[in-house]
Amino acid sequence: MRIGIAADHGGYALKEEIVPKLKAAGHEIKDFGAVCYDDNDDYPDLIIPMAKAMAAGEVDRGIAFCGSGVGACVAANKVAGVRAATITDVFSAHQGVEDDDVNVICLGGRVIGGALAWELAQTFLKAKFTKADRHQRRLTKVIKQESAPTPAVKKQIAQNVCADLRKQGIAEDIVKRVEKQILYGSGD
Repeated sequence: MRIGIAADHGGYALKEEIVPKLKAAGHEIKDFGAVCYDDNDDYPDLIIPMAKAMAAGEVDRGIAFCGSGVGACVAANKVAGVRAATITDVFSAHQGVEDDDVNVICLGGRVIGGALAWELAQTFLKAKFTKADRHQRRLTKVIKQESAPTPAVKKQIAQNVCADLRKQGIAEDIVKRVEKQILYGSGD
């Protein structure tokens, strides 16, 4: 399996412990760094490129490391197509994939040790999405949300549309209803 790996300084030592085991297990590793310990590095700079590779299909799964796993998870989940989870137990390592199609796990180098991290990585990599109807239905809703415009985009659209309507001399009460529809999905 092609695995993307990334870590900041908080997860660097754990990454360095897990990568040789992954290679020995026959996995192809694409390492996005850090390549050395640097306590001034920032997790988004390392995790997001790995997450983008996951979303682009350049890797099959991703493992991200930081101090707690939380920052890496936040960063990875900003990339559409990535479903990352901070994992600290074996059940969640497989259940997240089986039910929620998690494709990146985030492990905390200051939270778990090497033996547990290795067990979580193996469990995660062996797990398969069940594609059960209820899980597929839920995943479809998540994917749909990824493509929804952000509030900032909706606001810009509303401003542009309302400006055009005002230029056309449309009554202000109608302009306000259109604005509400764009921003909140309601004309009431």
